[in-house]
Amino acid sequence: MKPALPILFEDEYLVVVHKPAGLLSAPDRFDAGLPHLRSLLKGRYGPLYLVHRLDRDTSGLMVLARSPEVQAGLSRQFEQRKVKKIYWALVEGRPDEEGGEIDKPLAPHPGKAGRMVVSSKGKEARSRYRLLEAFSTASLLEVELLTGRTHQIRVHLQAIGHPLLVDPVYGHRAAFWLSELKGRRYRPNRQGEERPLLARQSLHARQLGFRHPQGERELLLEAELPKDMRATLKQLRKWGPTG
Repeated sequence: MKPALPILFEDEYLVVVHKPAGLLSAPDRFDAGLPHLRSLLKGRYGPLYLVHRLDRDTSGLMVLARSPEVQAGLSRQFEQRKVKKIYWALVEGRPDEEGGEIDKPLAPHPGKAGRMVVSSKGKEARSRYRLLEAFSTASLLEVELLTGRTHQIRVHLQAIGHPLLVDPVYGHRAAFWLSELKGRRYRPNRQGEERPLLARQSLHARQLGFRHPQGERELLLEAELPKDMRATLKQLRKWGPTG
């Protein structure tokens, strides 16, 4: 049965999939029964091998290998920084510059397991960002990963004062609401209930470029923004324009 996941590229060597937010990249360490990307694709492709990961609540492009040999080759491209990794991020506020590079080493948080922190003792971490669109209280950024540390974009954006618009760990909120944008103009529905515009971290792996493991062909794949981020952008454009 065809998996309910958008497949952007497939051949006998690899599969590139658009992972939805909320889906694990790999089996959970504490609950092996939770669905994850490979488990949903196994019925169609058989065993698949992880080359890289996305956070559970980040949507976007992932490449999976169909053999250990292909996995090793693709992993080398990531390690040697030959892979193009472009993300789109909705962030708090507006950066002072239209773009720039964030060069801040990262290390595990000394007191909070699973979190990262900027540290002079950490590993090299570099991100390049570009302002795509600005609103009164938020911005849409394009971020290119020049290295690939855990939570790199989230921590780097926090470090420059513009954390993800939705990020309960490194930002200020777990969800973004239309009432935040409309203020006094907001009117609840008849049930008096409001659903969030965005209820997961506002980060999307937009483009992925790498060399195909067979030959010198370069692949560049792109995944459109998911519905929740498109809906949030639509409301920001309507109710949160600049100036």
